[in-house]
Amino acid sequence: MSFTADRILYEDNHYIAVNKLCSDIVQPDKTGDEALLDQVRAFIKKRDAKPGNVFLEVTHRIDRPVSGVVLFAKTSKGVARMNQLFQEGAVHKIYWTIVKSCPVPESRTLEHYITKDSQKNKSFCYDSPKKDAKLAKLKYRLVGSTANYYFLEIDLLTGRHHQIRCQLAKIGSPIRGDLKYGYPRSNPGGGINLHSRLMSFIHPISQTQVTIVAPTPNETLWAEFNMVAEG
Repeated sequence: MSFTADRILYEDNHYIAVNKLCSDIVQPDKTGDEALLDQVRAFIKKRDAKPGNVFLEVTHRIDRPVSGVVLFAKTSKGVARMNQLFQEGAVHKIYWTIVKSCPVPESRTLEHYITKDSQKNKSFCYDSPKKDAKLAKLKYRLVGSTANYYFLEIDLLTGRHHQIRCQLAKIGSPIRGDLKYGYPRSNPGGGINLHSRLMSFIHPISQTQVTIVAPTPNETLWAEFNMVAEG
């Protein structure tokens, strides 16, 4: 599927934020599938009738089965400044997710130590420090529920590999559709119910407040999540 203008969430001279689909990979990988980075670069080239190469770089990544906000930099200055913001923890990120098992309590901060197995492309959580493990922190709160599922809002405090997926599985609440982290069934299309809902930061060049919100996928459960959140 080629990239279309309706997926642009924010754009200025230095950045463009887009709504990633569950099937998209953010940047090229060993699969050889066309990356979102290349799709957006081709879109800008055509839209702006640029004769040469289009500068576009990744500032962060979200997993392939995850949807939502992804921010790209359109200038080298934009890349450097945004990298600094991420390193300083100055980018606020909110995720929405759907789980089968309600976590107890319904709201708290999780702290674990995460290691990454690159060969398996999987992370593992531990309650206490471990060699080569990195501290992972997030806050979750229960937003609402249906007869079969629970809706959680996640305030991501660190950015570790598969962090949300791994930490929620660790406490017995794997994300709907996430076979890798213990959910029993896959979702149609192979995505999981984890959505990068919001990203906010002080623009590192203009010094203005930027808040970017990504609409959820067009699915029944996400529509119910939206109704609960808005209510």
